[in-house]
Amino acid sequence: MDDQHRTDLLHAVRELTPELTARAAEIERARDLPADLLDRLRAAGCFRMFVPRSHGGYEADLRTGLTVLETLARADGATGWTVMIGAETPHLLAMLSRERFDKIYAAGPDVVVAGGFAPQGRAELADGGYQVSGRWAFASGSRHADWIFGNCLLTWDGQPLPGSAGRPPETRSMLFPADRVTVPDTWHALGLRGTGSHDVLIEPTFCPAEESFDLFAGTPCVPGPGFVAPLVQFVLHLGAVAVGIAQGALDDLTALLGDGRQRLYARQPLADSPAFRIQLGRADLDVRAARALVHALADELWAACADDPAAVARLHPTISASLPRVTELAVAAVDTCYRAAGGGAARDDSPVQRRFRDIHTFAQHAAAAEGWLGNNGAALLGRPVELAY
Repeated sequence: MDDQHRTDLLHAVRELTPELTARAAEIERARDLPADLLDRLRAAGCFRMFVPRSHGGYEADLRTGLTVLETLARADGATGWTVMIGAETPHLLAMLSRERFDKIYAAGPDVVVAGGFAPQGRAELADGGYQVSGRWAFASGSRHADWIFGNCLLTWDGQPLPGSAGRPPETRSMLFPADRVTVPDTWHALGLRGTGSHDVLIEPTFCPAEESFDLFAGTPCVPGPGFVAPLVQFVLHLGAVAVGIAQGALDDLTALLGDGRQRLYARQPLADSPAFRIQLGRADLDVRAARALVHALADELWAACADDPAAVARLHPTISASLPRVTELAVAAVDTCYRAAGGGAARDDSPVQRRFRDIHTFAQHAAAAEGWLGNNGAALLGRPVELAY
């Protein structure tokens, strides 16, 4: 990524943040990003930041992408999440053939893909492709996506195809133009309401083989460090969004305390309370620690992707374990802010309450589950890692 594109992208994103914060309640009520904001984000370059320069994008390095995602999530968690999903589009499409990748990007770099990673569909082998049906949950951004994919269990005569050497049954992702997919209105959630994470439904239909890809074991058709280990980078993207939400909660709380707020029955304003200052100081350091962990691992991963791709596998256990730890730190910081904000935080119009709901919804993501921490422990002990991206 050249310096001018990096400067322009970061400047455009920062210019948008006051409006995103001001419209956070509107985004939440809509349960999706308004069309005019999507246009502004698109114009800022958010959806093309990881697209190769050869295809009209910025080909941003990992640290720049993390800064963009944290900045947006700090302004509004749902916006940060939605941009994260859309910006990861080229990493997914790179699992197709190069010819197909080039064709999809021929019309421009701002392509958006949504879909489901869990194999909640079935794809029956057929001549030239697959007969596909399924329903996938949590397809963030599906209402504005250009393409939608669903990961499927491969079948033959209705029976799952066994994996090799005793591995789980084979899966493969099927890609469809968005107008061939039904998006029922299902996204009614505790938090991250503005992400439009509805289900996507594919009635029995044919998918050509060239429109399918191996989500977890495919080889990207695009060169460069950004495409060596896409799913590992996705973990760090998630971490940046968590940090942004937590930092936003700290921002909201410190703004709230500027009016000399004093809790009922308290002897002094909250900002003057030594006990509260300890809690706030700890919360700030939790967020800083989470950010530092994400950035340190990002630098290690980027260096490995650029100079020694074979070393990337050694980072998998630690990076997959980092997200639950980052999430724990972010949740702790936001919880501190929520408790300190008093009774007003219980109201739906409280920005601190929104942060609280967003981070606790984030914490339910499968990639943030506590079990991933065992990867790092297993690696440290020299034992086999059971779960890894």
